[in-house]
Order: sequence, then structure tokens, then C-alpha cells
Amino acid sequence: MHPLDYLVLLAYFGLMIRMGSLARRRIRGQEDYFLGGRSFGLIFQAFAAFGAGTGSSDPVATAGTTFKSGMSGIWSTLTWLFVTPFYWFAGVWYRRMRHLTLGDWFVERYESPRLGAAYTAFGLLFYMVFISMLFSAIGKAAAPLLGEALVLGDWRIPTEYLLVPLVAVIVVLYGAYGGLLAAYWTDVLQGLCIIALSILLIPFGLQALVERFGDPRIQEWWGGFSILGEQLPRSMFTLIGSAASSEFPLHRIVAVTVILLVGIVVMPHFIATGGGSARSESSARIGLVAGNLTKRFCTIGWALTAMIVLALYAGDDEVISDPDRAWGVASRDLLPAGLRGLMLACLLAALMSSVDCYMLVCSGLLVRNVYVPFVDPSASESRCLLLARLTGGVVVAGAVIFAWSMMDVFRQLQLAWLVPMIFAAPFWLGLFWRRATTTAAWITVGFVTLVFFVLPWLLPVLAPGLKTHPRFAVTTHEVIRTVEREATPADVRRRPGANAGEEPLRVGDAVQEEFRSGGKPIYWSGGVEPLEGATRIPVEIGESGGEGAIEAWNHQGPMEGSGRFQLVYLLYDLLGMDMRSRSDSMLATMELPPKILIPFLVMILASLATRPNSRPALDRYYAKMRTPVHPDPATDRRQLREALRHPERLEALKLFPRTSLEFGRPDRYDILGFALTWLACFGIIALALGIVALFR
Repeated sequence: MHPLDYLVLLAYFGLMIRMGSLARRRIRGQEDYFLGGRSFGLIFQAFAAFGAGTGSSDPVATAGTTFKSGMSGIWSTLTWLFVTPFYWFAGVWYRRMRHLTLGDWFVERYESPRLGAAYTAFGLLFYMVFISMLFSAIGKAAAPLLGEALVLGDWRIPTEYLLVPLVAVIVVLYGAYGGLLAAYWTDVLQGLCIIALSILLIPFGLQALVERFGDPRIQEWWGGFSILGEQLPRSMFTLIGSAASSEFPLHRIVAVTVILLVGIVVMPHFIATGGGSARSESSARIGLVAGNLTKRFCTIGWALTAMIVLALYAGDDEVISDPDRAWGVASRDLLPAGLRGLMLACLLAALMSSVDCYMLVCSGLLVRNVYVPFVDPSASESRCLLLARLTGGVVVAGAVIFAWSMMDVFRQLQLAWLVPMIFAAPFWLGLFWRRATTTAAWITVGFVTLVFFVLPWLLPVLAPGLKTHPRFAVTTHEVIRTVEREATPADVRRRPGANAGEEPLRVGDAVQEEFRSGGKPIYWSGGVEPLEGATRIPVEIGESGGEGAIEAWNHQGPMEGSGRFQLVYLLYDLLGMDMRSRSDSMLATMELPPKILIPFLVMILASLATRPNSRPALDRYYAKMRTPVHPDPATDRRQLREALRHPERLEALKLFPRTSLEFGRPDRYDILGFALTWLACFGIIALALGIVALFR
């Protein structure tokens, strides 16, 4: 990078730290530190939702999956799109909770400080994994810009091992200084940087296409749109991928959307960015929806950038070997001095706008749900603030260690989808069902933790024979589909051996494209390897019309699995399903329904079999959730006392009066906002389809 690029980075870092020091002067207590005094209006809430919900992994993961799968790779991030309309209601929930942490909600609803402490442990673990994904992404993108490694004598230190802890220290500094107020102030600037990041590479990439492959008559950079459509096969411009060649066919998109909707509500930062820090309910819900819709629009820019990079770097070994590096390589090669530093600053903004919020939420959980109830119940405000500042870096340090041990953005993203299932069922059922009990919540948390996370690691240790058991040491069929089509310019540049005496490939020539899938372990996360005596044999599978020639193979004989044992697939085995014939995307999709449904089934059955929670505590909780928030704290407390004195009025607000179901009756404002958000979501899909249509 040019010295001007480093100057841009230094200015950005300095501004972040300065904002944190200014915000510190306005911190008077825990509510100021953890929720900014609940003083934020619509603009701050929108940028907070946008910044906290958009990490450095988003453009990097979208670029990586789009590079491999074409436009359908956009769904690695756009799966959140159809979750967004439900935020219209969620913003009200979090504001009406009137808590500082989501752990406080579990304590109140289930009358159990220990459950709040257990939720704290979950929050710390979740954010260590989630933030590690953001750090991994920034390492992948920054390495091409900053160089692969710093060489000091005989020492060669990879770039990510220097950059990741440096960024972590800066986030801890300004976050610990100024609390959520500093995080929200910086989120406004960082949000603007993220929007710039989403479009910055597009004109430069299109100009590069014009210069490298264009017709002499095309001079303007926007002429690159027509050139892009000529460079890549049409299959790359399909928004919904096929099961044979994409990680995101329709069934995968639907399943991931459902698990995201179920899990997002228990992510600890939602108590702040989801509406808990807002001045009013309107600011909470509109800000949450607006911020997340902005992210969905940006996703289209990330995918379009990736398609341009795919056309430019179709034969580039550096990008093909690791598609997560596509964004960094393109930034290095296409942007001029100064803008490379700005791009890296924008990527860092996407990282830091998320990490600062997550760090503060975790320090809030440690102080409010562990230290005060179990160590020092009489702790003063000043002591709690000091402890919050000191512990803020714990989760960030853990995330750095996770990132160093697992530099795989998409694998970390999939893990982050599953971890919230631990507390999802207790949250959803506790929110809407009076009969959900504390004992059932503990049973569900224990069951999910044991079956989905502990036993998969423990079983191979306790029963090593599972690794070679012929029933479990199996893989899906390795399928090779060969389709003939006309060669594109990208095929010409990619053809192996074209410079070694082979007949040169020309645009328009018939070319055979192979789609390889399968060969995936069913029960083992680390893979299945053939042992001595195993042979590779052809297998018969059903053929679908129009898919070209199909060959399928599998192994016969002794095999050995490694990694975690995937217990969930035993359910399908018991139902007599042949898992070996499933495609890669279908196999991944089938993991999700049991992990969504089983926790709810366990929670419902356990609740019906255990003693209900106390009536007064339930009445207080649901009265609070039925009472709109008043921005003035004194008036709000008076309205809550009035609501408790007249429970019959609250009963009339329920969709199902005189039942244990606590769904509120939606008003016209609820319905209108929900409908308009859905309309905006379909508008984003229409925009993506319109862009795709330009190239086909």
C-alpha cells in the first residue's frame, strides 16, 4: 500500500478513539454505559442496527460464495432478508422489556438468576465465535492489501496475526471509554463507510472490464455491464441456484431463513440495537427495520462486486485457491492510492461497528447477571462501571484466539447459525406462553447443549469404534454432471494447459463443464477416509432431464470417520432414508429442521410436566409487555403501576383472551408496517432480478 493509504488508516483509528473519549464524559451510570441512557432517536437506532448487523464477514463471505456459485451466492447473507419484516414487532418487544441485558429478561421471566448466568455463558461463547468470524474475514481481505506477512529476521508473521489483535485493542479502547454512546456515535461514521464499501469497487471493476475486454467503441465505465454478461456463463447469473452446483438452492434458502428467524431473537446485542436503547417504540421498530433493509440493499452491491471480480480473475490462482480473498485482491489491484486505505478502513468499520456493540453487551451480561447477583449484590454504580470497562476485552480476546485457530469465514458463519438454538425455545415460548416453566427452560438448555454440542465431540472419545462402524463411516455419492455449452472468455482464460501445446480454446467453442458434488461425510464433520481394502465403485442414481451426463461413485469396504459425530442424521436413518443419495446442499439443509423443532418440542413437553411459575410474577411480566413505553421514566413507571391495578384491561389486548397464549392483538400500525416491510423486501428481490436480467 501507498503511504497515503496508511495515513487514511491512522486518521480513521484516531477518530474512533477520540469519539470514545468524548462520549466518556456523558457516562453517569450503568444505563448510560450499556444503553446510552435510552436516549437514541430514529437515525441513531437505524445506524446502530445497520452497523451491528453488518460485519466485515458480510462482504467477504458474500464475495466468496458468489465467486464459487455465481449470483446465487448472495444468499449467504441475503437469507436474512425475509427475517426483516418480523423486526417490526421485535423492536417493540425489546423496548418494552425495559432491561439492560437480555440476561435480565431470563431472570425476570423465569424467576431464576442462575438462568441469567447460564445465558451469560452462552452470550460470551456465541460472541467469541461470531466475532472470530469477523476477524477472520478482515484477515482474509487485508492480507492482499498489506502483504501476506511481516518478516522480522528469521520470523515470518502472517498479516492477520498482527492486524486482528491491533484492531481488537482499538475497539476495546474506544468502547471501554465511551460505552454504547461511543459505539453509536462511531456507528454513524462506520455506517457511511460500509455504504461506501458496498459500491466503491463497482465503477473501478467495470472500468477494468472495459479496458481489458471491451470493444474499442465502449469508453465509459458503465459499458462494463454488457461486457460482464459476455465474460461468464449464463448459469452464473441465476439468483436461485441448483442443487447440483450451488450452496443455496431454494430449499436451503428456506431452511436457513427459518433458523435465522428462530435464533436472532436471543442474540444478546438485540436488547440494545433491537430497540432497548431507543427513546420510543417508534424509534425502536423503524430504526431496526430501516437499518437492516439498508444492509439488504448493500448485499446486492457486494454480490455485484464479486461477479465483476469473478470475470476479472477467472484464471487467477490466488483467488481460486481461496475465494474469501477475492475482495482484498480486487481492492489491491483496482483501487488507486488513498482509496485502498479507504477500502481497508471501510472493512475495518464494518468489523468495529459490530464488535464494539457485542463487547459492551457481554460486559453488561458479566456485570448484571454474574457479578452483582452472585459476587457483590450491593455493588455501587462506579464499581459496576469499572468492572464493565475491565471485562469488556474478555470476549474480544477470546474471539481473537478463535479467529487464529479457524480462518474459514463460511464455516464460522454456519456455526453462528446453530449456537443460538440453545436459548431460542425458552425465549420464544416464554415470550408468548404463560405455561413455559423455569424447569422446562433448564431441561431444554441442557438437552440442546448436550445433544447438539457436547455429545458430538464426546461420543467419538467414549466409543472410538463409531469411527469405523460400516453404518456410520459412509459418504454421499460423489456425483459428476457434465454439461456442454458455448465457451465464454472466462473459460478461455481458465483452460488448464492452454499454454502447453493444447489446442487453444476459442469463445463460442463447445466446452464441457463439470459440476462435482457429493462425496461428503454424513455422520462425521471432519471427513471419511478409505482404509486398506476399500474400493471406489460406480453406483446407479436417478437422472433428471436436461442435466447432462451423470456419473456417480462411492466407496465399498472399510472407512474411517473423524471430527464430530453428527447425531442429528440418526433421525433420518431411523426413518429409513438413504442419506447417501442426497446432494451437498440437501444434506446441509436436513441438519437444520431437527435442530429447530426438537428444542421446542422438549420445552413444551417439559413445561406441561412441571410446575408453573408464580402467578404474580407472570402477571407483572406480561403487564409490562402489554404496556406501551413512555419516553419519560417517571410517567412510564406510573403507567406500569396502573396497568397492574387493572389486569382486565390488558386481557382485552390479547389476540386469544382468557388463554395462556400471550399474543397481542395487532393494530393498524402493526399491520401497515409489517406489510410495507414485506413490500420493501420484494422490492430488493426485484432489484436483484433486474440486475441479473442485464447480463442474461
